[in-house]
Amino acid sequence: MPKMKTHRGAAKRFKRTGTGKLMRGKANMNHMLEPKPSKRTRRLKKSAEVTGGDKARMERLLGLK
Repeated sequence: MPKMKTHRGAAKRFKRTGTGKLMRGKANMNHMLEPKPSKRTRRLKKSAEVTGGDKARMERLLGLK
C-alpha cells in the first residue's frame, strides 16, 4: 500500500504546536470587517484549537495518525 498523501488544503489551514495541539484560524475575518465591532475582530484574529471528532479527522488528513 502506498504512503498517504497529505491533504494540501488542510495543510495550509492547520498548524501543529510544539505540544501537539492542532490550531486553526477563526471564520469571519476575510471581508466586511468595517461593520464588525473592533472587539470582535480582535477576538477573531487569534487562533483556536481543533477539538473533538474534528481533531481526529484533521490528523488523518494531515497524515499525523
